[in-house]
Amino acid sequence: MELLRLGEIGAEIPAVLHEGVVRDLRPVTGDIDGAFLAADGVARVREALPTLPELEGAADLRVGAPIARPSAVMCIGMNYAAHAAESGGEPPSIPILFFKHPNTVVGPYDDVPLPPGSTKLDWEVELGVVIGTRASYLASPEQAWDHIAGFVTSQDLSERTWQLEDSGGQWSKGKCGPSFNPLGPALVPVSELADPNALRLWSTVNGEPRQDSSTADLIFDVATVIWHLSQYLTLEPGDLVNTGTPEGVALSGRFPYLAVGDVVEIGIDGLGAPQRQRVI
Repeated sequence: MELLRLGEIGAEIPAVLHEGVVRDLRPVTGDIDGAFLAADGVARVREALPTLPELEGAADLRVGAPIARPSAVMCIGMNYAAHAAESGGEPPSIPILFFKHPNTVVGPYDDVPLPPGSTKLDWEVELGVVIGTRASYLASPEQAWDHIAGFVTSQDLSERTWQLEDSGGQWSKGKCGPSFNPLGPALVPVSELADPNALRLWSTVNGEPRQDSSTADLIFDVATVIWHLSQYLTLEPGDLVNTGTPEGVALSGRFPYLAVGDVVEIGIDGLGAPQRQRVI
């Protein structure tokens, strides 16, 4: 079961893909957002599946981000040892947190505009965690699973000059350009994945391999990340947590940065079809 939002920007229709059929979720909810998730929305969808109508013309609709605009987008930096090394740093001893503006979240196939003057636009495939219920001061990492709605494929696009040279010591300037967080296509509930800490994730640019790794290589696994964040802030339903990217980005010096006309594809096993963005 995969939760989707289909249609033009601002008019997306909530839907569910199950056994190859896209069904209309509007009998259950007006949108896939924090309120829906907090009200046991995933369970309600599963219960309603036998009665939901097929969504006519679904294949012709734009694919939007699978969650409506989150109240927060939190990101964990350098959470794969090899990526930390290619970035010139040591693996962190505690999770590194930075934020993206929620308006960076766009659909998985939307074009990405190259910002004016940008020369170091970089790709980053990441496992995204969507919060289902409020989490604050969790007692242990194991408790995190009670607060996670599901997982998404997330693209943490980064402008490295803004991030590292114009930052003043913080990274968020380089993370918040327009369309800098393509998301989806699907929100996959926790129960649909055997082990989110053992998923292959990959990226290509113009068909050429870039990243190819596994979430098994996370320094801080999913539950640890959510537990750790809850000690410092309150995670709300619908919030997105990007858990870090593996090695193979342009920052390594092994590949050129993105330019107009480039096509980036990313994917994570078990989380629906791959993303595809064109730089315009």
